Amino acid sequence: MSPAVKAKSSPPKKLIRKGFVLTMYDLKGKTVDEKELTKDIFGQKENPALLAQYVRVYLTNQRQGTASTKTRGEVTGSTRKIYRQKGTGKARHGDIKAPIFVGGGIVGGPKPHDFSLKLNKKQRKLALFCALSLKYKQKTVVGLKNSALKMLPKTQDAADFLKIMNWKEKKVLVLLPQIEKSNFVLAFRNIPGIELCDAASINPYAVLHADQIVFLEEALADFTKHFVKPNEN
Repeated sequence: MSPAVKAKSSPPKKLIRKGFVLTMYDLKGKTVDEKELTKDIFGQKENPALLAQYVRVYLTNQRQGTASTKTRGEVTGSTRKIYRQKGTGKARHGDIKAPIFVGGGIVGGPKPHDFSLKLNKKQRKLALFCALSLKYKQKTVVGLKNSALKMLPKTQDAADFLKIMNWKEKKVLVLLPQIEKSNFVLAFRNIPGIELCDAASINPYAVLHADQIVFLEEALADFTKHFVKPNEN
């Protein structure tokens, strides 16, 4: 009987991350790493009705409701009869504050009013996750290494990065661990179309309004920790 042939060992397979991953870039526009993403945040099903409801509530809540007009009883003016009752050939007016006169009261004009609407906490959180999931499916969510925070405070360096990434004419939402005076903030804050926001304050409207979303590496961890609580139902 012939001796058994020893099987050749196969080369190790290259590890490929499955599921939801975030491509991490450096300021030179090169891919340097990948980060795993939470399915609960970036894997939500599309929910256009909820997103439309959130946008309506958000925009409505931007109304101050301070517009106000005066009625004929609130207008300052004389109470005398403006001309005699008969013999003029004119209508029988008795008050200069009547709405038909310039400077008179307004009929049915706006008064201070609270236009605010509400969404419950679960709806707001789900809307945020749905918005991020939508942007992730559109491949407009990327990451940026923490080394970017140590860049020089030069707007030209920030502009060069946007040019490399083809984001020069786009609305870019950059999520930071926290908004504070740093070289990164100083470099990016004066560029049109760039919005800087701390990860804990992000809202679905800002996500939907942006053409590109950039997570700082540390901001991604803070965001996940803030919005995904352990053992949450």
